[in-house]
Order: sequence, then C-alpha cells, then structure tokens
Amino acid sequence: MKVLLLLALVVMVHGQYKNPNTVDGRTAMVHLFEWPWAAIANECETFLGPYGFGGVQISPPYEHRVIFSPEWDTDVKRPWYEAYQPISYKLHSRRGTREDLIDMVQRCNNVGVRIYADVVFNHMCGGDAGVNYGTAGSYADAGNYNFPEVPYTRHQFNVPKGTCPSGDGEVNNYQDAYNVRNCNLVGLLDLDTSLESVQQSAADYLNDLINIGVAGFRVDTAKHMWPNHIQAVMAKLDNLNTAFFPANTRPFIALEVIDQNSGEAVTADEYSSFARVTDFIYGSTVSEVFRDGGSNKIANMQSFGSWGVKLSDPDGLVFIDNHDNQRGHGGGGRLLTHKDPKFYKLAVAYMLSWPHGFPRVMSSYSFSLDWEGPPHDGEFNIILPTFNSDETCSGNWICEHRWRVIRHMIQWRNVAGNEPVQNWWSNGYQQAAYSRGNKAFIALNRDYSPINDNLYTGLPDGTYCNLARSDFNPTTGACSGETATVSGGYASVYVDNNSDDPLFIIHVGAMVGGSGTTPTTTQSGGSTTTTGAPVEGYARTVIFIHKSTVSGQDLFIRGGIDHNQRGGCTSYSDTSACALPIVHRIEGTNDKFNRWKSGDDYLDWYGPEDDQGADADGTPMVWTTNDPGYSAIVDNDGYGYSDMNKWGEHYWLVDVNMDCSKTEDGWFELKAFLKGGEGWESDRNQMGSCGGSAGGSKPYTSGNHFARCGYINKFTFNGNDCQIDNFT
Repeated sequence: MKVLLLLALVVMVHGQYKNPNTVDGRTAMVHLFEWPWAAIANECETFLGPYGFGGVQISPPYEHRVIFSPEWDTDVKRPWYEAYQPISYKLHSRRGTREDLIDMVQRCNNVGVRIYADVVFNHMCGGDAGVNYGTAGSYADAGNYNFPEVPYTRHQFNVPKGTCPSGDGEVNNYQDAYNVRNCNLVGLLDLDTSLESVQQSAADYLNDLINIGVAGFRVDTAKHMWPNHIQAVMAKLDNLNTAFFPANTRPFIALEVIDQNSGEAVTADEYSSFARVTDFIYGSTVSEVFRDGGSNKIANMQSFGSWGVKLSDPDGLVFIDNHDNQRGHGGGGRLLTHKDPKFYKLAVAYMLSWPHGFPRVMSSYSFSLDWEGPPHDGEFNIILPTFNSDETCSGNWICEHRWRVIRHMIQWRNVAGNEPVQNWWSNGYQQAAYSRGNKAFIALNRDYSPINDNLYTGLPDGTYCNLARSDFNPTTGACSGETATVSGGYASVYVDNNSDDPLFIIHVGAMVGGSGTTPTTTQSGGSTTTTGAPVEGYARTVIFIHKSTVSGQDLFIRGGIDHNQRGGCTSYSDTSACALPIVHRIEGTNDKFNRWKSGDDYLDWYGPEDDQGADADGTPMVWTTNDPGYSAIVDNDGYGYSDMNKWGEHYWLVDVNMDCSKTEDGWFELKAFLKGGEGWESDRNQMGSCGGSAGGSKPYTSGNHFARCGYINKFTFNGNDCQIDNFT
C-alpha cells in the first residue's frame, strides 16, 4: 500500500508541471521569436493582454555566443541560432539586459500574460568557437571546454570523458540512445547532466528566472538528455514567485522532443509522464489536411485527437510550425507557415478551436536564408516591431499573432472554455463547421466551392460579428463589418473559397448591441422619465453594489428570475428556467476572482456551479474605486480603479455579457451575498422608478433588487435605491 501511495504522489507532483499557470480563462500562448524584451513588455500591455493571450514563449535570455555570417557574405548578419549557444547563465542576451528582462516579466504578469523562457542546459556553445566572448562580455575557451563564468571545465562534458560512443564525438546514430544523449549535437558541447554540479548549475539558472517571475520553461534539446537527469533538475526548482502566482505553484515545463514516429531510439513517451512535450506529429498532420486538400479531408477531423497526434490532450504542447521546422530544421516536413497565409490561417484557426493540447501560436520575421537573424540596424541591434493601422506589423516582422483571424481565434478559444465540440457539420470533403457548446461556432472552407448553407450553430439568438471579416468593439458593442444573425439556433453561413480568410467565426462575447440602446424620453404628470427599450440577445450588463468591506471580505451576487414569477426553476443552472446565461468580461491578474469566475456560466440563486470553484458563493464581484490614481485598475489587475465608477470607494462590480432573451422584458433580479461577513442581504423593497439616464420601473414585485439587462445598474447593499444608466 505504501508503494501505491508513493506512486500516486509522484504522478500528482509530475502533473503539476503540465499546468501552464495562465490566468483563468486564457488558454493559448504565442512565441515571439527573437523579440527584444522592451518590445514584448509593450506588446503584453497593448495587445496580448487585451486580446486574451495566456502567455509568451521568449527566446533564450542567457548570455550566448556572438556569431557573424560568413565573411564572403557582403550583407553581414548575425544568425538566430547563436541564441542557442550558451556562454554563461548571466541574463544578458542580444534581446536585452537583466534589467530589461525583469521589467518585461513584471509588466507582462501585471496584465495577466505569463512568460515562458526558452532555456538550454543540454550543451554549451560549439567547440568551433575557440576563445570567444558572449553577449555580456564573458570570456570562454570552448576549444578547451572552459566556461569560467558558470563555471564548467572538461570534467562537466561528455566527449572528453569518453561517455560518447561515436568515434567523432558527434550525434550520428538516432537508433542509439547513448549516441543521441551523450554526444555533441551539430558540434555543440554536450554537458554530462548526470553530474550534480551540472544539475545544480542548471537549476540555479532556472531559479533565477523563477524568482524574477517567469511561469515556466520550454526546454530546448530535451531529447538529447536522459529523462531522469531532467527530473533531477526539476526537483531542484523553486515554486513560482508568490508576487504573481498562488503559493506552492510549480513551474510549467514543456520539453522539446522531436518524435516523428520514425522508429528512433528516443521517443516522446519517455518524457510525457512528468512534463508537457512538444507534439511534432500534430502540426504536420494539420498542415497536410489544410495544405493539400487531398485524401486527408477536413471532414475526417471530427475525430482528430484519436488519430493524427503523438501525445494525449494533457501531455502535448501543440503548434502548426515553430522557429526550427519553418526553416526545414527540427524535424522539417511539408509544414504550413506564414509563407502560405491563406491555408496557414485555416490550420491555426482549427488548432485554436479544437480542444486538444495547450496551443502555441508562432510569430515570425521574414527571412530568405534559413540562418538569418531578426531585423537589425547597422550596429546589429534588433529593430523593434512597428504596427499598421489594422494592428498588423510593418517592415520585416510578420507577426502572425496579430493577423485578424488569429487574434480573434484566441478570444474565441477563451470564450469556448471547456465546452465540448457539438453540432458538427461537413460536406463530406473539405468543408466543416462546429460549435463549442453554446458559446462559439466556426466554419472552415478548404474546398473548391463556397459554403452557402443554413447551419445549426447552437448559439443563442442574436446578431453576431463575423470575426473572420470584422472587428468587434466590446465597449460600444459595434461591429466594423460583416455580421451574422442567429435565429432558432440557425445562421445563414457563407464562406467564399476564394477569400483570403475562408472562415466564419462567431462567439457570444462578440454580439452586436452589447452596449445598450439609445434612451427615449417621456413625460407624465409634469415629471420626465428616461428609459431605453429592452435589449435583445446577449448584451453587456454591469452591476455595481455599494458595500464597505474590510480585508478578507468579498461580495457575490445571486439572481435571475424569482421562482414565484416563473415555472421550471431548479437548482441545476444549466437547465433552470430562472438562471441567466452570462460570460464574464473582466480579465486581469486577480487570481482569487479568476478562480471564482471560472465555470460561472449563469447568474442563478444558488452557490457555486458544478465546475466553479467550491469556495465561491455565487457570481463574484470585484472591488472598485473612482480614484484614477489608485495603485490598481480593473482592466489590468482585476480590481481597483474603474472609469465606470462615478461615485467612490467600495463599489463592487460585475461586468458580463448576459442573455437578455432569458429575462423578463429586459429585467432580472439579484441579491448580494457578503462572504466573510453577514451573508445574504435582507429582503428589499426597491423604489417604484429608478433614476439614471435609462431608469425604468420594475415589472413586478419581489424581495430583491431589479436590474436591466444591457445597462449599467447601481444599488446599495441592504438599500432600496436604484440607478440605471446607458453606456456612453
């Protein structure tokens, strides 16, 4: 029995390394290949945070070798692969200094975007480097295996010790695990990771990054290290920094293991029990389907995940292409890349819409030769990306993550959450469509004819922004272009096969009209009342409740329609006629709020929903103030200053998209619950007519507050006052 308990504990601990540690509700990452730290910090704050990206894989942050292109090349450049040749573990690379890195990590964490460092501890730089200086000015004599800044000497390397079985010291036999793991890969000096000194040096380096605030690591060339050696390093790692993560959180680990099912001695399965592993089969399969339009039809993708992948859902880091294989390295293959944008967007959209693995989007720069480094000036400083009016990048930065379809699919995936694939449709060939529950719907066309059908989406009735050809403004609820109407769950779907973006993309977080409607003014008995018409479909709905609280207290609301008003109401919110579907809009780094909002899909009269945090007491609110100088703001931190708060401190906020079609002529009821305090509000007797620019009178009587769907509603805890305003 003790042995079984120990094995269970080991599995549980190892599983912790597979969690990406993203803010709740964010479900994908991007690789900003060769981006400088200052540019990443800005990108987190201005783009990645607002669009819901969960994290960024950054290029290696340690001191690396400086390499110039061959002298015969008149256009002298520095190759990208110099970053994968360590000189020391100082945090000073071509992309910035230690101070730059710290600033970037903190700023990205502050807006809910996690940082994953690409790290190397399988090897040091190539032996051909001889006596060299790194990006931080450190001296190393690679020809004599001397790296004093770590320090490493000949004793720490495999080839001088004779543990490499090949005659030339190189990896040249992939049928021999000892050759793969104990020899020099393309001349890079292979470290003996069985040694305690090497393991400790690697762990010290990674712990330095953990203490700065990174969320985890992509481990380069993990295939060339023995699994137990990697586990020994992992065991020495600190928990993540509690300034950004809950206590006792383990770092995310994604291991680069290139396994193409080719019968090699080293396989991905040897590593997947204790960390995520890069799934190279995934990208090649999806690329084949969307690139060729041949025998592997999109119609067959309904069962994808049971075939076409190397690793199971919780074990795989999935991607269409990466910085290696888009250049023909690292497994190569006929992969889709940014150089074939139409079909690449289809492939990435499919990856982001399909519930398998943790997805990574590639963000590239243009290149002609496979070794070319990033855009640079005459002094070899990396040029920061600049942006066009449509949010895409200019110059030689490609920035696939900023393409309209891809950035909107990040949000689509977040809205879809854990909902299952439903409502599958295909033409039997190269067209398919499906929903994720009742939250999001997509159609993809790789065929030689358009999709032109009335398809069942499963989504609530309303008008949606088609995000394949439009942008949605969540503040105003407006769409910049093409819309789609869902009626009875059906939508008329047209996808032009000749379009550069042959997709149809809608979700409940981008429903037109979410900011409310224009108010109308009527006069009666000498008094003027301003009201707005009921809003239809999903609409942005805000609730403020004024309640002075102290540390340790949190406010929730419960509500919907009173059981005495409507039949068919039960405690199971998914089917209860009194529960109102909602989608939370507040993001940020408030871990407690993010935990409570996860799985909170309805405003209902009961406590936590089935898949909501057990310690929640309904729909969570966040504390706000009207002080713009306050240290935290709602948009970044998940609490603090809100420009909608016009009144003062202790105004607790709910900001959701709500299905107004489930209300009573646009009205619904609610009552607050103070966790860590008196619990429920007492019964209320709300005044007959509410103030505010929208105002209005409750349609019936109950002992609850009455609010309007599609508007800003303000109440007082245990008060009878009400104010209902239009969005401005």
